[in-house]
Amino acid sequence: MLTATLSGLLALTLGLYFATMALAAMRLRRRNRQGTRPFVSLVRPICGVDGYERETLESSFNQDYPDYEIIFCAADEADPAVALTRELAAAHPDRQARVLVGDERISANPKLNNLVKGFDAAKADIVVMTDSNLMLTPDYLTTLDDAWTPDAGLVSAPAIGTRPDNFWGAVECAFLNGNQARWQLAADAIGLGFAQGKTLAWRRDVLIAGGGLPRLGTNLAEDVASTKLVRSLGRRVRLPAKLFAQPVGRRSAHNVWDRQLRWSRIRRDGFPAIFWVEIAQGPLVPALALAGLIALGVKPLWSAPLLAVAWYGAEWLLARAAGWPAGLRDLAAMVMRDLMLAPLWLATFGARDISWRGNAIAAKPPEK
Repeated sequence: MLTATLSGLLALTLGLYFATMALAAMRLRRRNRQGTRPFVSLVRPICGVDGYERETLESSFNQDYPDYEIIFCAADEADPAVALTRELAAAHPDRQARVLVGDERISANPKLNNLVKGFDAAKADIVVMTDSNLMLTPDYLTTLDDAWTPDAGLVSAPAIGTRPDNFWGAVECAFLNGNQARWQLAADAIGLGFAQGKTLAWRRDVLIAGGGLPRLGTNLAEDVASTKLVRSLGRRVRLPAKLFAQPVGRRSAHNVWDRQLRWSRIRRDGFPAIFWVEIAQGPLVPALALAGLIALGVKPLWSAPLLAVAWYGAEWLLARAAGWPAGLRDLAAMVMRDLMLAPLWLATFGARDISWRGNAIAAKPPEK
């Protein structure tokens, strides 16, 4: 009985892992749709300036797209990003670009409070809300447009971590890429796409029908609320075939832990049923099952290093195929990420609220 249970756990977890790898690789095949491109409003919330901010914000102006406008949103005129975006807009007079300043409190989420003026001012029926630290390739808007299907209410995309400047930056990339992006691509491949706040390309009529931007403040994060809104209307969240980079730079262990703990609490708040099985997403369960089978004499000792090679080899091949960071340091970062998964999962039960850019956001009490 014990042997059968351990063998079943090993087969189930390994089968699921390799299936998500295959599905993610399949979803990264590029699709090109021909036809007229609609006018689009690109809305980017800004707050502060980091090492890559000039580069990521300037990528807004380099879109190979026939007709679009750019709206930058800031909560405070004194924010250094305001002067930067006005400088960039002046350097690209051929683009329709505006900077809007003001803070209208529509929710406990400061990002939504910043975005609402941009959404209201946007002229297009397709409004693309894009975080300021995302690097937009010239085909960004085209790639999002290619992802629309008749049943879609929203096109969204997780960020891909790139340009890590130290080991903990590589760990951050490992979380973003081989963990989060893989799962989201795999889910989209079977028609269960989830929104991610880095890119939210909305059909204006869908968002308004679902309650508008205030509705996106009903969960800890707007991406969770976006997913629920779209599904409540009988539509789907779709992911594009190509994902886009977030330059990571330097990170500390503390930075990575805090960020991942925040996202873990968001998932626990938004999708509790999925969160409960997250403990099995890494190699811990198959490793323990294999260790039990080795102790029982069912599996040979050399199957342990074989499992490690197969597990990380699959992720390394996916990273190489997708153009994600895939050096020796990145392999070590994948191992460190997996060592953090169980402690993060357990630490998530310590509190329900989160802090974002110094703003405390309280989770609503669980429904009885």
